[in-house]
Amino acid sequence: MKWNPGFILVCLFGWVASTAAQDNYQLGPDSMRQPGVPEGAVTKLPAWKSKVFPGTVRDWWTYVPAQYDGSTPACVMVFQDGGSYVSEKASFRVPIVFDNLIHKKKMPVTIGIFIQPGNVPGSGPGKRSRSNRSFEYDRLSDQYATFLEKEILPEVGKKYKLRQDAAGRAIGGISSGGICAFTVAWERPDLFSKVLSHVGSFTNIRGGDVYPSLIRKTEPKPIRVFLQDGSGDLNNLHGSWPLANQSMAAALKVMEYDYRFEFGTGGHNGRHGGAILPDSLRWLWRGVK
Repeated sequence: MKWNPGFILVCLFGWVASTAAQDNYQLGPDSMRQPGVPEGAVTKLPAWKSKVFPGTVRDWWTYVPAQYDGSTPACVMVFQDGGSYVSEKASFRVPIVFDNLIHKKKMPVTIGIFIQPGNVPGSGPGKRSRSNRSFEYDRLSDQYATFLEKEILPEVGKKYKLRQDAAGRAIGGISSGGICAFTVAWERPDLFSKVLSHVGSFTNIRGGDVYPSLIRKTEPKPIRVFLQDGSGDLNNLHGSWPLANQSMAAALKVMEYDYRFEFGTGGHNGRHGGAILPDSLRWLWRGVK
């Protein structure tokens, strides 16, 4: 059988166009700068050297809304892979979204903490640093929650008044940062009660595929969960991200959690999650003053 090069080209072009259309999510007005909306302050802090994760160094930032005056403790939201969330040119643009929603009183006055995964610096001349991301994010452990509790929250609390109750705290992330967010709340619902997961890696990278079964066999915990994924997400040796997230949603449903699952057509990126971030945050923070 002879293949017609023109036919192959048409098919390839059609496939590329179809794939692009599936992932063509657009940002809305709440993700754009709006006239008359006060801007919060984003500060890059000195690199953090952790004791909970010995030998690691990481970049991190804080966002403080213009409405924060120090008279009342602020809510807190932590983001893993913080650089991608704090940027105003990437998919999420959290400072802009926070500014707009806080101004419209669609979410409480909230201080954002944006944390990069740790790196272990090279030990000699010309040696490259080693990422500690998977160890910190993909393991089913309370170590990352301890890192936040013992190091990051107290450090930010030296300068700002933060709410100490779990109802005033949320945590989010993308991919392995998404499963990390869930693990923090799962292990320590007394610290964080709200989870935002974008294309979360609930697969067998380091055992995270057990969560649907654990959820079904564990007394429900007082946490609220927003999951986002797409049919074009990863499918590899660790598992299927779309199937894993659907299994998570099914388990949360049967155990009557306060959850929401947005399943789209996108891939392993922040385009869908960024487009719906304002709606996600409105849902996640509803009822919190």
